[in-house]
Amino acid sequence: MLRNQRIAVGATAGAFVLALAVAGCGSGNSGSGGSGGSTSTTSPSTSSSPSGSTARPAADTLSTAKVAKVGTVVVDGKGFVLYRFDKDTAQPTPRSNCYGTCATQWPPAPATGNVTVKGIDKSLVGTVTRNDGTKQLTLAGRPLYRYAQDDEPHEAYGQGVGGTWFAATPTGAKAMTSDTGGNPGGGSGY
Repeated sequence: MLRNQRIAVGATAGAFVLALAVAGCGSGNSGSGGSGGSTSTTSPSTSSSPSGSTARPAADTLSTAKVAKVGTVVVDGKGFVLYRFDKDTAQPTPRSNCYGTCATQWPPAPATGNVTVKGIDKSLVGTVTRNDGTKQLTLAGRPLYRYAQDDEPHEAYGQGVGGTWFAATPTGAKAMTSDTGGNPGGGSGY
């Protein structure tokens, strides 16, 4: 009986943490003021990495990869799919609206130095300064993110999450999942 109680408590705690993470990602700017920061339209050259970024893959190379159920999308230097968030802005000035719990679930793609591109127009790549002063990569003005639940390169479990998160195509557009009939927002994509 004690074992069943421990399992029930653990399951309840896990569900609560998951609910908080999802709620933080759908609420726009969760955790910081709405200033968003400034942007650069040239390739990044220097910046400090965000705190807690040791587990994040390097984003010094942006390239393309064909990913099952998503198509050709942008990946970072270690092959992890990069995403765009519909609640961010690209025009007139790029701005990230993913902070706090949201940024834990969707770590910003750090701008750590000169970016090498393969299969992507370099003029589309830039940076945005986040509220904490760190630099984040942008593509066609849209800030780029990883998804914490993509454990392996070329996974796209973040595709369509909340109807606001989509893998970025080489032009910065939303990737369309094949199982939603080309209509983004049809679920998680899996």
